[in-house]
Amino acid sequence: MEAVFAKPRFGAGFGVEMAAYKRMVVKLGTGVLTSGIGELDLSAMGGICSEIAAAQRSGTELILVSSGAVGLGMGKLGLRKRPKDICTLRTCAAVGQGVLIQTWGELFTPFGLSVAQILLTRNDVDSRSRNAATRELLDDLLRRKIVPVINENDCVSAAELNIKFGDNDVLSALVAALSKSDALAILSTAEGLANFDDGGKIVREVRKIDDSVRSLARGTKSATAVGGMITKIKAAEIATGSGCDVFIASGALADPISKILRGENPGTKFFAKSGSSSMNSKKRWLAYFGRITGRLFVDKGAAKALKEGGSLLPAGISEISGTFKSGDMLEIVDADSKEVVARGLAQMDSEEISKKMKVHPSRAGHKDVAVHRDNLALV
Repeated sequence: MEAVFAKPRFGAGFGVEMAAYKRMVVKLGTGVLTSGIGELDLSAMGGICSEIAAAQRSGTELILVSSGAVGLGMGKLGLRKRPKDICTLRTCAAVGQGVLIQTWGELFTPFGLSVAQILLTRNDVDSRSRNAATRELLDDLLRRKIVPVINENDCVSAAELNIKFGDNDVLSALVAALSKSDALAILSTAEGLANFDDGGKIVREVRKIDDSVRSLARGTKSATAVGGMITKIKAAEIATGSGCDVFIASGALADPISKILRGENPGTKFFAKSGSSSMNSKKRWLAYFGRITGRLFVDKGAAKALKEGGSLLPAGISEISGTFKSGDMLEIVDADSKEVVARGLAQMDSEEISKKMKVHPSRAGHKDVAVHRDNLALV
């Protein structure tokens, strides 16, 4: 294994000067970690380890979200295309995950660093108690200078589509939100967000993610990957809303992590939403976690009241989608713009809200609240 570090593809980092971020999530795509189906690129992985060790010396805490398990399993099983049937996909993940975490452990050893494997399903972060437990675990691992290596638990979640993240881009954004990180680096084969209407020129900065930005996204044609730029932009929306700067850059660049921590932009930078980093843990969970069971479409007045810190009254609701109970997670949608303005816990069930929708606020009781402001977060 020593030969891996003799001529690494990446440099040794950036020394021990102060870094731009205190805590960062780094998501590594399958294309960054492999040189072919089932073949890990040990030089690239060794370079990442070197950068993370340097980042720790500078005072930055790093969390890895590592793809590659399914691709490794495909190689072991002699498959050339990502399987479509769930059973084979789970088998690939089970076979490949052990190889992946063992390799990370061996590559970090020369730097005196240990790794901790964390496999997550959507239910693990949507449950408030498990969400808090995962956050506490990450805090403790980082305090002990242990590198968390996170992946989706495809052995389990592939069997139930409703508990999948979709891909590791979205997973990395949710990990960034959960861990209160202030930066997320998504490293893949893409150099950044490309504008194909402008000759494929990389968009260097994005201050606001809107339809014009989303229209630039393209999917992926990789045999081992899922998602593509579409899911990266979705991840950027989640992470920037939780207070993270997000970078999408090529993992083939020399020292991509070090560049970001020096304050450079190696690809496309999405800026964190102003004021979003001050969100407390409960509001953060409400905004980004919990399985949606229904939607409430609200009028302009109600949307304005929510943005000013008010609760949602039944009189401001124009339409209900779905059947839900008190305590279920809901999306609150502006009926005019069709944009989600908030998420929150229902204070009454859908049937009761429906009955009270036409009651004038002056005749509503003080308990007639569909979603209370204490259990609601703007998004």
